Amino acid sequence: LAGTGQLPGVKRHHGKTEQHMNSSDPIADMLTRIRNAGRAGHEKCIFASSKIKKSILDILKDEGFIKNYQVVKNGNFSDYEVQLKYSALRVPVINKIERISKPGRRIYIDHESIKPVRSNLGISIVSTSKGIMTGKQAKKLNIGGEYLCLVY
Repeated sequence: LAGTGQLPGVKRHHGKTEQHMNSSDPIADMLTRIRNAGRAGHEKCIFASSKIKKSILDILKDEGFIKNYQVVKNGNFSDYEVQLKYSALRVPVINKIERISKPGRRIYIDHESIKPVRSNLGISIVSTSKGIMTGKQAKKLNIGGEYLCLVY
């Protein structure tokens, strides 16, 4: 029954069966999917959409960590399909992508505590009162916020 998509909570997705589970931390789920797809050498990865994920993906695209992303309709829901970026030697551009603030332990940071990631080769992503932005932008605007993740 799972292969035919007749079980509740299990959907057929491009010929494969995929289970849509409720995650207690959807941002960590997104980061893990990107990390795993990069390590496996996949061209793209797919996950459920949200406004916060869109903001993070916009930053990753602007900073050159991913090629592009697009919205894919999945029945009544929308998913993001992210095209990963690799070097000429087929090494993932994203070396490490790590969630810092988690639902069980929120981490907040003021603008004075925002430090460069890997000598400015990486970025930190901060959720501020002015929206989600890189740590460098938050420091420039003298605002702190929740330290979502770091990427290098």
